Amino acid sequence: MTSPRQYKFLITIISILLPVAVAVLFRVRIPNVQSLSFLPPIYASINGLTAVLLVIAVFAIKKGNRTLHERLMKTSLLCSILFLIMYIAYHMTSNPTPYGGEGYMKGLYYFILISHIVLSVVIIPLVLITYVRALTVQFERHRKIARITFPLWLYVAVSGVVVYLMISPYYAS
Repeated sequence: MTSPRQYKFLITIISILLPVAVAVLFRVRIPNVQSLSFLPPIYASINGLTAVLLVIAVFAIKKGNRTLHERLMKTSLLCSILFLIMYIAYHMTSNPTPYGGEGYMKGLYYFILISHIVLSVVIIPLVLITYVRALTVQFERHRKIARITFPLWLYVAVSGVVVYLMISPYYAS
């Protein structure tokens, strides 16, 4: 069994390496690869599904259904991993899409995008710590951090969908 120290070490490593890897891979372009332009609506939908699953999971635990809550949270985590894989694959095979809106919409878009990006980095250790506390049956500590993790993870999932909806008219066909 993994000790709390080992979990802490793994969470730290993943929380540092994942954003760095995404940033590095975001700059890599794989030439001569068939277009993956079909991915953005799929990974945006996965973000939307994650948001729905998170909300249902909170209702499940408030009703005392720990088994359903656990399954929904594991599925949410899996959805986030699938999102990340598709997001990286798309950006490694496609040029960036500039936002074409103007005026206050452009400011709103960049506010949502920047807050989404910053919180998507912040949420990594929070999700992992929350998950490990449940896994190690530290439910009181799990609940305390989940109260912070849930709204931030929900914001990241929902804002990902909003960013997609705002930029989708500007994708090159």
